[in-house]
Amino acid sequence: MRIDIVTIFPEFFNPIINHSIIKRSIAKKKAEIYTHNLRNFSNNKQKSVDDYQFGGDPGMVLQVQPIDDCISKLKSERDYCEIIYLSPCGETLNQTECNRLSVLKNIILLCGNYKGIDQRAIDLHVTKEVSVGDYVLTGGEFAASILLDSVIRLIPGVISNESSALFDSFQDNLLAPPIYSRPSTYKNLKVPNVLLSGNSKKIEEWKEKQIIKITKSKRPDLLD
Repeated sequence: MRIDIVTIFPEFFNPIINHSIIKRSIAKKKAEIYTHNLRNFSNNKQKSVDDYQFGGDPGMVLQVQPIDDCISKLKSERDYCEIIYLSPCGETLNQTECNRLSVLKNIILLCGNYKGIDQRAIDLHVTKEVSVGDYVLTGGEFAASILLDSVIRLIPGVISNESSALFDSFQDNLLAPPIYSRPSTYKNLKVPNVLLSGNSKKIEEWKEKQIIKITKSKRPDLLD
């Protein structure tokens, strides 16, 4: 998978790309991640890419021209399955969507800043708007980093134990059951005996009951 990130803060992604699973995915050649600085596509000497809103409302807007030029250049070099704008107006990111995105070949992530981006940039290029929740972030870079991690970890071969990702919360629209490790007793809190029994059938039955119980208690909306 190739992911191109269009941003005014390319340096934001340096620590993300160079750590943990994302770093491993690049080393294994399972993912390619490139950042593109919008200021390099500015037509003015100051390299500014934002201006005041038409209509008089407060707040600056990322201009259409540098976004259009950047994405047009990328599109001239290859075909993209999705061009995603990280936006509070978008469809909320969930595990089903992460699964879908993880099998795509090429995607662009467009990061907004300030009050957002000129609508014409969306009209010209964006195929999908994605939100990471009903709250406002300082910039789309934070949302893009969440999408990066949640998608890349699902690419086959990225996680050493691939089956682990299949049992994450939300994979089947339910929460995961409680998990335990050593010691079996800690401050009088004991691991459920069934998990120590070695009986695979009973363990699976316990997990299934816990999944429903926890989902019903903590996220009953998922059962709807």
